[in-house]
Amino acid sequence: MNRVSGIIFSLENEWLLSVGRDKYLQWHDCTNGKRLGGYQTEAWCTSLQFDADSKHVFVGDLGGHISVIKLENNSPSLVTTLNGHSGNVRALAWDPEKRLLFSGSFDESIIVWDIGGQQGTAFELHGHLSKVQGLCYAPHAKKLISCSEDGVVRIWDMNVKRQETPEWSQSDVCERCSSPFFWNFKVMWNQKTVGVRQHHCRKCGRAVCNECSCNESAYPIMGFENSVRFCVECYESITDDE
Repeated sequence: MNRVSGIIFSLENEWLLSVGRDKYLQWHDCTNGKRLGGYQTEAWCTSLQFDADSKHVFVGDLGGHISVIKLENNSPSLVTTLNGHSGNVRALAWDPEKRLLFSGSFDESIIVWDIGGQQGTAFELHGHLSKVQGLCYAPHAKKLISCSEDGVVRIWDMNVKRQETPEWSQSDVCERCSSPFFWNFKVMWNQKTVGVRQHHCRKCGRAVCNECSCNESAYPIMGFENSVRFCVECYESITDDE
């Protein structure tokens, strides 16, 4: 009942699946045109992928979430919701062999979700400087292709081993020098000092101030192809190979 934003044809099942701004996932039988079912999500649907073997549908939405929906006996059920993006999930791609889901977002990042590993692991790829608009996976070459509003097409080697990005810690003071962040009024008053801005080290995830994270570097092993911020200790520990 609104703009169609994603469409998938499944040759194995002879299904046509579609999502749109009406917040609906629909699927039809291509042999007779009959509508087989629908599932309503909580936000505008923006992207779609489908695993024909397990009949799992992946639906990205405007809120940055990915709904994993199981189609069993034409009856849909929500399995889980993947939360990792802070912007619209604009593109999805699927690796049926390793069962990896790739999601590209307006937050400029790509997340690789290990669906088949069942360990809940995910790592990020950072190489674009604007909204990620499209993803395509080439299974024969084990390459992920991404394009963005920055005018760049990137090709990612998915045979390379990468590390998960750490969760960012929450703290009211710098976890290296103990300087209070600017919202920590009590400590600023007691120490008679001005608060500092909070940053995060991309390698360890610690909350640090600008002085303690003034070094930047690319770090491909965690998917950072452009320079990002590191705390002093992590920057000094980076090897040439990394």
